[in-house]
Amino acid sequence: MSDTSDLDIAKKNKRVVEQFWVDLYRRDFEAIASYFTDDAHYTDVCANEEGATGPARIVARLRLGIEPLAAYIHHPKLMVAEGDTVITEHAEEWHWHTGEQITFPFVSVHELRDGKITRWHDYWDMQTLMNAVPQWWVEHIMQGY
Repeated sequence: MSDTSDLDIAKKNKRVVEQFWVDLYRRDFEAIASYFTDDAHYTDVCANEEGATGPARIVARLRLGIEPLAAYIHHPKLMVAEGDTVITEHAEEWHWHTGEQITFPFVSVHELRDGKITRWHDYWDMQTLMNAVPQWWVEHIMQGY
């Protein structure tokens, strides 16, 4: 494969992930599901758990955490794409209806195949989040999806 086509693939994949972020922060869960392959896998690396596989389970997992938020705001910083991998440095701002809020940093790694996400790993600090969240939200999350 030539350097030009590698660059073209990286640019296309970067555009996919950029639009994915737009739809995620709008909480358009139907659109979000369309970004993933049937065997796609998502995990929060810091949580030391198996994550979710497939669009339906990924969306269910996302809904569990972010649907109850009063506000969910994206602060993108840096995005780097090489071939089928896109890495985003960003922060998420979460607001709960009970008044708690947090802005915390993330690094997200997406791997794509034929323009769809096959792997999404989020890297963030669990303690930063747990120091800010309301107890009712923790109880909600512990119920699972």
